[in-house]
Amino acid sequence: MDQRNLGDLTVSAIGLGCMGMSQHYGPADEGESIRTIHRAIELGCTFLDTADRYGGGHNEELVGRAIAGRRDRVVVATKYGQRFDGERRWFDNSPEWIREACEASLHRLGVDVIDLYYMHRRDPEVPVEESVGAMAELVQQGKVRHLGLSEVSAETLRAACAVHPIAALQSEWSLFTRGLEAEIVPAARELGVGIVPYAPIGRGLFSGAVTSPQELSADDLRRTNPRWQGENLERNLALAARVRDAAGEAGCTPVQLVLAWVLARGDDVVPIPGSKRVAHLEENVAAAGVRLGDDHLRALDELFPPGVAAGERYAGAMLAAVER
Repeated sequence: MDQRNLGDLTVSAIGLGCMGMSQHYGPADEGESIRTIHRAIELGCTFLDTADRYGGGHNEELVGRAIAGRRDRVVVATKYGQRFDGERRWFDNSPEWIREACEASLHRLGVDVIDLYYMHRRDPEVPVEESVGAMAELVQQGKVRHLGLSEVSAETLRAACAVHPIAALQSEWSLFTRGLEAEIVPAARELGVGIVPYAPIGRGLFSGAVTSPQELSADDLRRTNPRWQGENLERNLALAARVRDAAGEAGCTPVQLVLAWVLARGDDVVPIPGSKRVAHLEENVAAAGVRLGDDHLRALDELFPPGVAAGERYAGAMLAAVER
């Protein structure tokens, strides 16, 4: 697979989001999840994304088991900042927690160094300069190689880069979610920060595999997602249906088409579609070979202008935690 640069960090052009192997998207088979990671490595999809909160640490442990004996073939990214005590969820970017969280992630992953360490969400109670300063100390100590932020504004990104180079900004970006294109993407490029889009398949809306929340498991995150509710869902499914026709013209699947659109946003863009099954992974990875012409790209931009999706992309506290 082609390689791309996130700042000074070189990764595969498509990464693998591992969250669904542990939470939010229904039951997962651990053996199949590990086979999926192994197959990803075989196919050159070697940029693996996890976080300390995914499955309460389970996801990092699973990734650690999967990469044992293969550490030199992968780039491991994980995140800190979301905390949960069984009743209350909050964000913690304090230097003390950053140091503690990093040690715990290293242990669960079974590695000596984390390749890319993200602030999962911004804690407004802690100056970003203070948090990034603590993250920079981890780099100096050899525990982390590169730093990243997730879902922050252009202003926060500029403040962070003034303290230490930021390799990557992870944010939701897809044909349905284009809000970062106006200010955040230009700022990232001005600062030399690569962009890592998560949920590039619209949380599965573009796959056509699920058409109703009732088809989802009881603990599936999408059951409470505004874009999967009532009239919003009807409108979004109708929009997603347009992709099927466009994919037929491009000679690929709808999933591959929307991933190819994201890849075409720039050589500094590395999507991390989530997958917990080998078959889905293989379909995603094949998108790296899809080349969309200017006519296809213009048509998709016209069909899915910024703001076209019905409903917010999160509800409640999760939406409030996203800087815009």
